[in-house]
Amino acid sequence: QVHLVESGGGLVQAGESLRLSCAASGVILKINAMGWYRRAPGKQRELVATIISAGNTNYADSVKGRFTISRDNTKNTVYLQMNSLKPEDTAVYYCTTSAQTVGFRWVDYWGQGTQVTVSS
Repeated sequence: QVHLVESGGGLVQAGESLRLSCAASGVILKINAMGWYRRAPGKQRELVATIISAGNTNYADSVKGRFTISRDNTKNTVYLQMNSLKPEDTAVYYCTTSAQTVGFRWVDYWGQGTQVTVSS
């Protein structure tokens, strides 16, 4: 079993920054992709950014140039540095990872979510 614990959300004003962290723990043999999704009120969940074990990244167009995803493979942790935040970034942010666990099975895991609120 693998658990993801997110931290770093909060309330900020437009233009400010936040850094989200997500640490994976449990029986982890390998981790491939790690990423962040978000769900805004009344909207569907959407991809924010992903990073694979080799370091290649992918971003939603709406956050390119403002958000940076990174990871520490020694700590099984992924980060999301969010700069120049806008009110439309307000959402619950979810961490996800694809991990190889007990029995060499690959399973997708999700965190509980952390609220990010950006006031205008």
